[in-house]
Amino acid sequence: MQRRSVYLALLTALTASAAFPAVAEPIFNRIATFPVAKNLPADADKKATTSAEIIAASPDGNTLVYSDSPYGGIGFVDITDPAQPKPGGTLKVEGEPTSVIVVGGKVLAGVNTSESKAKPSGRLDVIDLATRKVESSCDLGGQPDSVAVSPDKAFLAVAIENERDEDLNDGELPQLPGGDLKIVPLKDGAPDCAGIKTVALTGLSEIAPEDPEPEFVSFNGKNEIAVTIQENNHIAILDAASGKIVSHFSAGSVDLDGVDTKSDGTLAFDGSVKGALREPDAVKWLDDNRLVVANEGDYKGGSRGFTIFSRDGKVLYESGSSLERKIAEIGHYPDKRSGKKGVEPEGIEVATFNGVKYIFVAAERSSIVAVYKDTGGEPEFVQLLPSGIAPEGLVAIPGRDLLVTANESDLVEDGGARSHVMVYKLEDGKAAYPQIISADKEIGWGALSGLVADPKEPGKVYAVSDSFYSTAPTIFTIDATKQPAEITKALTVTRGGHPAQKLDLEGITTDGDGGFWLANEGDAKKLVPHAILQVNKKGEIKQEIALPEEVLAGQTRFGLEGITRVGEGDDTTLWMAVQREWADDPKGTVKLLSYKPKAKGGEWTAVRYPLDKTESGWVGLSEITAHDGQLYIVERDNLIGDKAVNKKLYRVALDGLKPAKLGGELPVVQKTLVRDFMPDLKKTNGYVADKLEGFAIDSEGNGYAVTDNDGVDDSSGETLFWTIGKVQK
Repeated sequence: MQRRSVYLALLTALTASAAFPAVAEPIFNRIATFPVAKNLPADADKKATTSAEIIAASPDGNTLVYSDSPYGGIGFVDITDPAQPKPGGTLKVEGEPTSVIVVGGKVLAGVNTSESKAKPSGRLDVIDLATRKVESSCDLGGQPDSVAVSPDKAFLAVAIENERDEDLNDGELPQLPGGDLKIVPLKDGAPDCAGIKTVALTGLSEIAPEDPEPEFVSFNGKNEIAVTIQENNHIAILDAASGKIVSHFSAGSVDLDGVDTKSDGTLAFDGSVKGALREPDAVKWLDDNRLVVANEGDYKGGSRGFTIFSRDGKVLYESGSSLERKIAEIGHYPDKRSGKKGVEPEGIEVATFNGVKYIFVAAERSSIVAVYKDTGGEPEFVQLLPSGIAPEGLVAIPGRDLLVTANESDLVEDGGARSHVMVYKLEDGKAAYPQIISADKEIGWGALSGLVADPKEPGKVYAVSDSFYSTAPTIFTIDATKQPAEITKALTVTRGGHPAQKLDLEGITTDGDGGFWLANEGDAKKLVPHAILQVNKKGEIKQEIALPEEVLAGQTRFGLEGITRVGEGDDTTLWMAVQREWADDPKGTVKLLSYKPKAKGGEWTAVRYPLDKTESGWVGLSEITAHDGQLYIVERDNLIGDKAVNKKLYRVALDGLKPAKLGGELPVVQKTLVRDFMPDLKKTNGYVADKLEGFAIDSEGNGYAVTDNDGVDDSSGETLFWTIGKVQK
């Protein structure tokens, strides 16, 4: 140990020297994404809701097993090649699987069979991993939640939650029957049903002591079980062999400062929460004397972070609001959860890779997994990993340098992303994500839409946020020369000295005088006008120009999605892209509108743009950018994941444009394909985002693109921002 300490001290000194540059730390990068709907049988409804909630791995690390509660099955994924996961099918069971663990060649699954919340029941199924058949079952006498196996494979712990009915008496506790803990003896991976011990957890907590709702279990090396009693804000530690409670303690509360507390369409991290109950969900032992919990909250608490406790309940580390702020800096903060529990850390995994112990914290509402190193004291932050929608289950496979997440949300009914399993690998290199961050922790951001480059400074780009942040429409300044790109300034768009209302900003271009022209996508039902606005360098609206009546006669809510400027001074012409067909457009075409602000009374003309055909969904325009005699236009479908087909960049020569007056026949332009963005959108090995929204070309001819993360609302929250290099004609 002493020799190692001397070596480390010497290495630290050397790497700090200019002559010996520091060696880059290995990092996790996503290498594969598997939509669990691929496990549906051939004759199943492909739109059936599926989910990967809790996930485990076979002893050799080649097979993943997950619980699929809505489909009523246990799913399997072959990751022999982790970069190319293959469907392993789904085993239907009678009831609702809630959790799984693999012991040897057996899958042990907790299955909820409750008739109602007032009459809970459940069982433990034993499934042969090779044959994928249920071999036997144990009655558990209640609704199971988490399961865990001891390191020596001698015991299984099952948290019997018997969860409350949130619709009964406003969800107030107590609601009997209360939950308990089952300790199941194991032999060669098989449970001894007759030997199950039931450990009562009543009388421990200050909150509803007669109605404990245990949530999560974990074993340490001494075969001691830590169990979180979430709604009761309590943690108990038990000896597995005897079933006796060794210790128990309140999870306590946290005072939070610098948090967003209002779900109001504005990201403002200036609020405080006093006495937030931790109400921990997942728990993992860091060693035999320390445990770490994710403080999701589910009753009246949730402290938005994670905590390390000693076995006697002493707080050794509290993350407070620090995790949430890190998540906000990469655009993943869920404003709609501000008035409740913020990012909601729910899952925890602890594993040692190449001698380094890592803590993985899954934040459900921000769709992020945070990675820390366990130092024995304050954890060392490493990185944030994007993880589908609503990550809950985590499993580390250190022998293969892999981390796997299970993302439970399936938005198939709304045409959104499916539930996914995602695979990450620890490797040397650079983190692929995030691709854009806030350089100032006070700047919250998300839902980036239109882009425009600074006309003089290479690599400087401006972006607008769309209607998701309705009370604070913002122009962001981005330094795209950095990796990741950095948002350096946020400028609020104002009207009469106050943040402007009734805006859905989808496009931005410079006005040649230090300010901007903005494209506002209207919606008559929300009294939002289809219009363009000129703002000065302070963000103050100086002009608001509605679209002409000849255009508005055929309006829909799919209006302006981009704006760009050609020419200077009196010769200025603004070109705008309308996203989809309006009532007066021939099928398969949309308008490119032209406006000359210096002409007497303004002058509106237009051309028609032919859209690509599609077999499903719709195709429309997302951006328009003028550069070097060309209009560059982003055309995309509204499809996501495996269904996405069309995310393309086209160009139209300006010298060939002959816009006509509105109300008559409009000429159809000729377009030329410049780039297919699909390979770009697949580079981070996630599912393909539907909303490729912004594109800009800087003064040196470099193109930049961005996706819209929908404000992390029914979205993974991922924002991709990248350069395609020099744009070629």
